[in-house]
Amino acid sequence: MREYLQEAPFSLALSAGFFGFFAHAGVLSVLEEAYLPQRISGASAGALIGGLWAAGVDVERIRMRLMTLSRQDFWDPSPGFGLLRGRRFLRLLEELLPVVSFAECRVPLALSVYNLTRARGEVRQSGALAPAIVASCAFPGLFQPTRLDQSWFLDGGISDRAGLLGMPTGERMLQHDLLSRSVWGKLAQRREGRARVRASSARSSSVSGGSLRLVIQGLPRVHPFDLGAGKEAFRRAREATRRALERPAVDGLIVTE
Repeated sequence: MREYLQEAPFSLALSAGFFGFFAHAGVLSVLEEAYLPQRISGASAGALIGGLWAAGVDVERIRMRLMTLSRQDFWDPSPGFGLLRGRRFLRLLEELLPVVSFAECRVPLALSVYNLTRARGEVRQSGALAPAIVASCAFPGLFQPTRLDQSWFLDGGISDRAGLLGMPTGERMLQHDLLSRSVWGKLAQRREGRARVRASSARSSSVSGGSLRLVIQGLPRVHPFDLGAGKEAFRRAREATRRALERPAVDGLIVTE
């Protein structure tokens, strides 16, 4: 993986995965040391970490905020189509983000969202940044839909779990793909996995060019009632990514733990 990252500029795609943003931050903490992406796309958990970093928040600050995160920081139950209104989450983002809009980000950023009004996946890459991150992270049942412009939006992972919808075709990229434990997430992974196999069927086991997918196994499950597991998820993801730097890829895939 190290050779792939050093060979030429690359973009970074971060998948959905509930509270998997701790693991995404662990991966990015290694990349930030020597391998900076030139573009970022993401969905849900990937939109949160990718959006913060693209906006100019370094990984150490992201890590420090995640390590002190408590449920009350984003917990605002209210009647509606979902448990949480999402306003505390929005305020938290507005406090962290050093910029207001996509246009001010240090690298191009594309976030996947699901448009409930039009029943389709879409990409946000312009306008206000914090509300777009909230929309991409609006996990069904946990968060209420977010209104942007004239439409209502939910979690980008509904239609684009891999976080690739906003990535230009043919882009040279590294994708960190969080393994799913939910039924719909596993179905989406299988569907997207078959598409990746078809797309890479003509490619050899060399990682030169094309894309590289990183999967880390054995990460602890993090959820709103066990945020403490996030510290371990960050640590394991960081260590696994360091090991992955020295591992070869097989058909564009590196699996580590």
